[in-house]
Order: sequence, then C-alpha cells, then structure tokens
Amino acid sequence: MSDVTTSYRFTARLLHWAIGLLIIAMILAGFAMLQEELPRSVRNTLFIFHKNAGILALVAVIVRLAYRALHTPPALPETVEPMQRRAAAVSHFALYALMIAMPIFGYVRVKAGGFPIESLDAWGVPSLVPRSDQLASLAKSAHYVGAIVISVVVLAHISAALYHALVLKDGVFQRMWFSASKAEK
Repeated sequence: MSDVTTSYRFTARLLHWAIGLLIIAMILAGFAMLQEELPRSVRNTLFIFHKNAGILALVAVIVRLAYRALHTPPALPETVEPMQRRAAAVSHFALYALMIAMPIFGYVRVKAGGFPIESLDAWGVPSLVPRSDQLASLAKSAHYVGAIVISVVVLAHISAALYHALVLKDGVFQRMWFSASKAEK
C-alpha cells in the first residue's frame, strides 16, 4: 500500500517522524532531569535541552497542523475496524492536544517561576506571563501530569503502529513510513 491515495505525503511523514523523535527525546530528558542522583551539570544540560526543545516542538506542531489543514491526510483502509478508527481518532486528538498543551504548561512554569528559556531570551522575546510562584506551581503540576499522560498516549500510539506493521500487516504503518515512496510532496 504505497500509492498516492493511501500514503502520507513526504512532508507529512518528515514532520511526523521529526516531531515524534523530538517528543520521545523530551520525555526521556524530562524524566531524567528530575533524577537527583544525576550530577547537577547533567541535570542542568537536560533542563536547557528540554525547555528549548519544547519551543521547537510547539513550532513544529503548529507547522504540522497548518500543513495538515492544507493537505488532507489519506483515509484509513476500509479493512480497519470501526473501533480501531475511533481509537485512532481519539489518540490523534489527544496527541495533538498534548503536543500543544505541554509546551504551554512548560513555558508558564518556567517563566512564571522566573527562569530563562535560553532560545527565546536570546531572541529578545519578552515573557508572556507574570512572575508568580502560585502560577508556576500550578503549571508545574499540569506539566507533570501531562508528561505521564503523553507518555502513555505515545506508547499506545507506538504499540498500535507496531501492531499494524508486525501483526496485521495491513499497510497502515507503511502509510507513514518512508518506504511509501510514491506519495506526493
């Protein structure tokens, strides 16, 4: 199943995999940077990566959503069961919502807490939220809960993709993989 009607366009695939790898790296860095047994220098590096990658991820997700609005994704094959279709729709909605909410929660936590976001600060972007320990604490809690939820949703997404690729072999995974070379740009 690699024809143009069933495969995602190259740009959609590139954005999908780049954002996916970035999100996974951020999840791993996010949980690692909280491990107090790590040297402070390592934790600081992870914090800097995590904050700045969050900004990059938010921009990339906005680009992806804009691209998706301009280029309708291919329909799922008719062989996909209705329950799987609903699960896919719900999980994709959850992923997009979390990929937007998580950087916002993180931004509010950092800026309201009085901390820098190095890339934005270097560009002279002013803080969009006031300094507030209460707001920072609320955003920190939302970001932490969101981290757990997005981790579960990402694992479910990966599991479903592998199930389609290795068990069902129904072409669903191949639609987003780069071997679907006949897709339009």
